[in-house]
Amino acid sequence: MPFTGSIAAMKTQGSTEKEKYKQIIRELSEIFINIQKPLRFLDSIKWNDEIKKNFFEHKFKKLPPVNDEYYKTINLSFDPQAKISEFFDLEQEIRRRLGQYNSVGEILQRMCREYREVIHMIMGRGTSEFGRISKELYGSSIDALYAGQPSLNDLANMISEALVNLKDLPKHSYDEKIYTSEEAVSMMQEKLNRYFQGAATLPKVILADGIVADASAGADIIKIKKGAMFSERDLRLLEVHEGWVHVGTTLNGAEQPVCTFLSKGPPSSTVTQEGLATIMEIFTFASYPDRVKRLTNRIRAIHMAEEGADFIEVFNFFREQGLSEDFSYSCAVRVFRGSTPNGSPFTKDLVYTKGFILIYNYIRLSIGQGNPELVRLLFCGKTTLEDLRVLSGLVHEGILVYPKFVPPQFTDLAALSAWMCYSLFLNKLNLQRVAKDYQNLL
Repeated sequence: MPFTGSIAAMKTQGSTEKEKYKQIIRELSEIFINIQKPLRFLDSIKWNDEIKKNFFEHKFKKLPPVNDEYYKTINLSFDPQAKISEFFDLEQEIRRRLGQYNSVGEILQRMCREYREVIHMIMGRGTSEFGRISKELYGSSIDALYAGQPSLNDLANMISEALVNLKDLPKHSYDEKIYTSEEAVSMMQEKLNRYFQGAATLPKVILADGIVADASAGADIIKIKKGAMFSERDLRLLEVHEGWVHVGTTLNGAEQPVCTFLSKGPPSSTVTQEGLATIMEIFTFASYPDRVKRLTNRIRAIHMAEEGADFIEVFNFFREQGLSEDFSYSCAVRVFRGSTPNGSPFTKDLVYTKGFILIYNYIRLSIGQGNPELVRLLFCGKTTLEDLRVLSGLVHEGILVYPKFVPPQFTDLAALSAWMCYSLFLNKLNLQRVAKDYQNLL
């Protein structure tokens, strides 16, 4: 009996130690979330309406008046140097309480370092430092995804060539822009209420002025651009891209019992987030050729800016793609926001295509190697592919739980596995050889 009692005591002690460990991670997570909270990066680099008015008044012939002095007029809700110190102090606290090589601690420390870089990027607005850090965090258009493979810009050009043959597709009623922004808000709210039923906090859909895109997602808010018009396909795309992925991973991260830091996304998670959102567009048949063209044109425009093109040249590039003057301006602003009209570009928009390819291959390989459960963890929060192995281990330790809100295309792993098995085979076919064999049919 005494021996049995000793075992029981050891089990109790072990359980207590594990709960203390979880509590430490939870406390550090909450500290991280609070430190990160005031950062509103996109707000700190936006161009105001006066800049657009000036550009249009000069008939697109004069560069917008944006320089480092302009960005100093944008009030920040935090002290950059003090915030850098807070992240540095937290990093030290993580090492002190979790150790140098603890797996969760390593993820948290990396996130602290990335957010310090984001702050340095904000401090470098309108200077060459902004462009340098942008490439460090999000990459360059000349980056290759894999050794010996084409660069992102090469890929964008190849896709653009393929899209030329699809420019005359018949119009579909699904693409008619018949809904006002007010109607879009109501319809999106209904869709998300249904999808996120049971969430601790239901996401809100609101009208917004001054956003570059027709819609954007925050932590638990989706903003719809006031005055924009939407089609059924637009709303479906917003539902799966902004709702199911961006809001979904935020809520899944926030509802983690321990690792609540997963509700916040550093730059490294942006590749996974936007890649996953783009995959959802494809998997749900919400995407379309013009949408693909829009994503690839962003890469081509960034490449132009990296090669020395200024705002006017990039603006004219978008006009040549058949876009309106207003939309061409918005697209060009995405390339130069945070920088100057003739400076290094903001390269974040590379991540849509880059992330799609990386995640699609990850899903194929996970299933090919018999690990489909890893795929679901893509939705557990703002993750990176590099962290999924660690997160899988945390599930087995009882520190992480599988995500609550997962799109149906990823809950049915049997169907997804069947699709990817065929994909693995089709990828081995020589498309040029196939084209010759099908020549008489086409």
